Amino acid sequence: MRIGVMGGTFDPIHAGHLVAASEVAYRFELDRVVFVPTGQPWQKSDRLVSPAEDRYLMTVIATAADERFVVSRVDIDRSGPTYTVDTLRDIRSLWGEDHDYHFITGADALADILSWREPEEALRLAHLIGVTRPGHVLEDPGFAPGRITLLEIPALAISSSDIRSRVARGAPIRYLVTPGVEAYIAKVGLYDA
Repeated sequence: MRIGVMGGTFDPIHAGHLVAASEVAYRFELDRVVFVPTGQPWQKSDRLVSPAEDRYLMTVIATAADERFVVSRVDIDRSGPTYTVDTLRDIRSLWGEDHDYHFITGADALADILSWREPEEALRLAHLIGVTRPGHVLEDPGFAPGRITLLEIPALAISSSDIRSRVARGAPIRYLVTPGVEAYIAKVGLYDA
């Protein structure tokens, strides 16, 4: 099988994430895309992140309608900071070593690959795909030719930080997130000012 692994904070998951996963699945002929909400994102230790369980449930709700998409708790259930190399090891352990893995992340995160924990091992475990919004300059980090692909995704102009800000201001988020995620945010009171 060809498996995509899409790691992210998903605070909240939005239409841009779903479009990116669908586009990468199409372009790379992926059989499945495993969404992996981070547990404790090490690179976001300077800001408050919504509880992992809320982010997990929103991801389940958002991906339920697409049979190619599944959600994994590996990063949420593992204690300590979340690192890509650990995510990939755990997913490969659960799904099997004999599949072709592609790790999908934002191109901005990929630009910092040399600061990742064990970047060479992450590249050995999966082909890395950096997705970005139009107008953002795509720059190949020059690390591991052939193991990294950069891909522009139009819907990534949507951002989780903008959605959180809109909720806090009382602005609409309809069509930026799925109806189920919109209802969950309202029910739980996430991002209220």
